[in-house]
Amino acid sequence: MQGFYYKAFPAKQSIQPMLKKLFIRNYALIDELTINCSDHLTIITGETGAGKSILLGALGLIMGERADNKIFYNGHEKCVVEGFFDVSSYDLKGFFSAHELDYDDEVVIRRELSPAGKSRAFINDTPVNNQLLQRLTESLIDLHQQFDTLDIHSVNFQLRMIDALANNSPLLKNYQQGYRQYSADRRRLEDMISRSANGAKEMEFMRFQLEELYQAALTEGEQELLENELNRLTNAEGIKRTCGAAYNLLAEAEVNITNQLLELSRSINTVKKLSPELLNLSAQLDGILEEVQAFAKECDRIAERTEYEPQRINEIHERLNTLYKLQKKHALNDVRALIQLQEDLERQTSGFTDLSSAITDLEQTITQQEIKLKKEAEQLSSRRRSVAPSFEQKVQEMLALLSMPHARLQVSINATSTLNNTGLDDVQFLFATNIGSRFLPIKDVASGGELSRLNLCAKSIVADAIPLPTLIFDEIDAGVSGDVSMKMGQILKELSRRHQVICITHTPQVAAKADKHYFVYKKIQEDRTLTNVRPLNEEERVRSIAVMLSGNPPSDAALVTAKELISN
Repeated sequence: MQGFYYKAFPAKQSIQPMLKKLFIRNYALIDELTINCSDHLTIITGETGAGKSILLGALGLIMGERADNKIFYNGHEKCVVEGFFDVSSYDLKGFFSAHELDYDDEVVIRRELSPAGKSRAFINDTPVNNQLLQRLTESLIDLHQQFDTLDIHSVNFQLRMIDALANNSPLLKNYQQGYRQYSADRRRLEDMISRSANGAKEMEFMRFQLEELYQAALTEGEQELLENELNRLTNAEGIKRTCGAAYNLLAEAEVNITNQLLELSRSINTVKKLSPELLNLSAQLDGILEEVQAFAKECDRIAERTEYEPQRINEIHERLNTLYKLQKKHALNDVRALIQLQEDLERQTSGFTDLSSAITDLEQTITQQEIKLKKEAEQLSSRRRSVAPSFEQKVQEMLALLSMPHARLQVSINATSTLNNTGLDDVQFLFATNIGSRFLPIKDVASGGELSRLNLCAKSIVADAIPLPTLIFDEIDAGVSGDVSMKMGQILKELSRRHQVICITHTPQVAAKADKHYFVYKKIQEDRTLTNVRPLNEEERVRSIAVMLSGNPPSDAALVTAKELISN
């Protein structure tokens, strides 16, 4: 069994482990615990109800899953879950840079929840939202629970697996670069055709607008001057009456202010030499008299000049109406904005050219791009089809070893009519579980246990061809026992040679393959039940597996069998 499924698809250099440590505080029945994961296969066992699923729930929190207020062991303290990840072998620097996160080869992801309902998430101590947390952890953790929707359902992931086996990455990367340019050019062509079709009509409309602005003969500041003039003309009678009355009071009336000031000045002049103070008063009075005379003269001038001019008022009204209508039409606030619009329209109309020549050139470019892309897509398709039969056979062989002797996987590869981001193929995995069964999409035919085994087989085959993250399996061995369990344990062990694997299991044959074995148990402390986890030494491992085989206390035969399982 060991290594047989790597023959057709040679192993690449193994990657570094991902999840180094998991810290949990105040979650469900957990007060505080730390789990240090093995570089290869970490096994977690324990009695039913001891809280193994709690560990996955806590792990789900740092993967961005929601939580409710029932999670708190102590309702007065916050819940904290931290995951420490080694990402040195994964190309994540671009992701961290794009989201302004501090990068380090060891990434710490922390989730905090308060009893008040507040939730906070951190990546290397930088606060992030749950969406970003989910995007990152998708690259770090691959979590499989028996009845979850597994990613093998996804046709995108199915295609990715086949491309990995076909070593299509360099060719696909080159194709996708060309396809992006091809797609951008097609969008540009559509835009140019649309603009060309609408260009003449748009130009006609813009020129109409421009001509209308030319006819208006716009002058910056004109509107303010006209509005001030209109205000003066419409109030001409009041101005004339007020200024005339002022002139009369100051200079024309029988008893006017100017004559009174002259009389006062003559009177002061007769005695001004008698006192220095009177000299000052006389000088001040002379100044006042000059100002009053000048003021009276100006009032007379304004009264004489001011006339009510209905014709000029009409002219100003018409001009202002023209300016107001243009502003309303173009949703602008003043003449300055209208002048700016006029200049913009002048630039647009002067820069307009016929697009037909450019459209022809771009169409020729796109035709050449299609020829090149179709040739590359055909190469991708040929390579995919070449590896599909061997992949189908390997999966069938492995499923037979896992007590599914009649199960068959079919890689359906159908040509599409148009180019897409992955070429010209529509790839989908079809599955049949029994002799004579029709091949159907995986989601329509496989049960939870069958999905778990199929996923394990498929991912084991491509484990070294695709960058899988830390693989976590929750009771993937449910419903199997004996020799099938032994084979599943061997698959997990082989998979863990090149990838970090964490597995929760009830099966002794699987547990015996552990590089590090944790035992989940409950204990009573101060009238409260706590879930705790501890690593097992070799002697404890033997006893734990023996208990799984025969019950507690284990029989001597079970202890012997447990030792044999571990040694094998």
